[in-house]
Amino acid sequence: MCIRCPIALHENAARYVTLRQDNFRRIDQVDIVKGNMGWIEVIVGPMFSGKSEELIRRLKRAEIARQRVQIFKPVIDQRYSHSEIVSHSGFELPSEIVTNAMEMFEKVQPRTEVVGIDEGQFLGDGLIDICMRMADAGKRVIVTGLDTDYLGRPFDPMPRLLAVAEEITKLLAICVQCGNPAVHTQRLVASEDLIVVGAAGMYEPRCRRCFEPHLAHERVEANKNAASGKTASSPRPANSSD
Repeated sequence: MCIRCPIALHENAARYVTLRQDNFRRIDQVDIVKGNMGWIEVIVGPMFSGKSEELIRRLKRAEIARQRVQIFKPVIDQRYSHSEIVSHSGFELPSEIVTNAMEMFEKVQPRTEVVGIDEGQFLGDGLIDICMRMADAGKRVIVTGLDTDYLGRPFDPMPRLLAVAEEITKLLAICVQCGNPAVHTQRLVASEDLIVVGAAGMYEPRCRRCFEPHLAHERVEANKNAASGKTASSPRPANSSD
């Protein structure tokens, strides 16, 4: 039979109480930090995958909860509306238009709790720093954007924003060629510019098997050849001096 010294039992009890108090103190500190902490949510995927629709859904839920919400979109995106976020399926929310991330940051109100950003890939490299600053200030930041360009390459600054986000949602569309999950945005028009804003008729979603990254380049070359062919076959104008 083991008999412990009353002094040792008292010391163990005191140590246990101190440990419990420390734990409670840590829990209280975590709760305080959690109440003031912001974070970044990023929604990416190809065109026609429902990114804007998902953004609108999250922002409407925040508004129902009576949170202070501000919504921004790049001025370059004028496909469906000048001053509203509009999904391909027709859902919409009023927004403020900006030319870059810094302009957006200057428009964010101190009391704003949730910031929604559509088509983040058009706001430049400053988007990452601005999103970090807003999250550090205790705001919930929700950003949508294309994570790859028309060639299938990472579309800056979105991939780097993914690296610092707390929550990432990768959406897929449906390949119009075969019906499989589509991760790529196929450009259908003859242009090799990185940014060509458009919708149906200019782009379509495709899976990795049906994706043709050089289709736009081939159509540019075809147009050049067609133009040069017309020039070569056109009759030479007569010399007025003959």
